[in-house]
Amino acid sequence: MLIPILLGLLVGLILALTGAGGGILAVPLLVFGTGIGVAQAGPIGLLAVGMAATLGALLGLRAGQVRYRAALLIAASGMLLAPAGLWAARLADARWLGLLFGLTLLVVAYRTWRQAALPASSQSTDAPVCLRGERSGRFVWTRPCARALGLSGALAGFLSGLLGVGGGFVMVPALRRHTDLPMTSAVATSLAVIAIISAAGVATSAAQGGVAWSMALPFAGGALAGMLGGRSLAARVAGPALQKAFAVVSALVAAGMVAKALLA
Repeated sequence: MLIPILLGLLVGLILALTGAGGGILAVPLLVFGTGIGVAQAGPIGLLAVGMAATLGALLGLRAGQVRYRAALLIAASGMLLAPAGLWAARLADARWLGLLFGLTLLVVAYRTWRQAALPASSQSTDAPVCLRGERSGRFVWTRPCARALGLSGALAGFLSGLLGVGGGFVMVPALRRHTDLPMTSAVATSLAVIAIISAAGVATSAAQGGVAWSMALPFAGGALAGMLGGRSLAARVAGPALQKAFAVVSALVAAGMVAKALLA
C-alpha cells in the first residue's frame, strides 16, 4: 500500500512541475516499483494522471487559463481513439509494448531537452493556425485550426489507451505549435484534455475488468497530493534547468524500459 502511494506522490509532483508531460513516467514507475506489466500498469497510471490532471484543470479554469472549447474539441477526438488504443494494448505482446513505451519516452526526453536548450530567439516565427481574437481572447475557429487540434487529440487519445499515458507530451507541444496561447494556458488546457480523455480510457478499461483498484486508488491518491504540493513549487523552480532534469530522468527510465524488454 505504501509503495503505490509514494510512487503516485512522485508522479503528481512531476506532473505539476513539468506541465502535463510528467504523467508519462507513471507507467514506468509502476512497472519498476511494483513489478506489474505495462498492460496492467496502463489503466492504473491513466486513472492517477487523469485525477491529478482534473485537479490541475479545475485550478486553471478558475484562473481563466483553460480554453475550454478547444479542450472539448481535442478531447472528443481523443475519446474516439482511446478505446482503440486499449484494445491494441490488450492484444500486444508485453515485451513489444514495453519496448514501444521505452522508445516513446526516449523521443519525449529528446524533444524536452532540445526545447529547453533552444534560446527564445530561435523559436519558430511561423504564424500558428489557431489565433485568438484581440477583443474576446477566444480562438477564431477555422478549418485548419479545427483539423490541427482534432488530429493532435486523436493521437493523444490513441497513445493514452495504448500506453496508459495522459497525452500531455503530445498536447502541450501541439498547442504551442498550432496556437498563440502562452505556456500557462497551453498547460492548463492540456490538463483539461488529459482529464477528459483519461476518464474515457479508465471507464472503458474498468468495464472490461482491467483496473486493479487495490493498487489504483492509493496510487491516484498519492498523485493528487503530489499535484497539490507541486503547484506551489512550480512557479519557483520551473524553467530550462527543470526541463533538462526531466529529460535526463526520462531518458534513464526509457533506457531501463528498453533494456528490460530486450532482456526479458
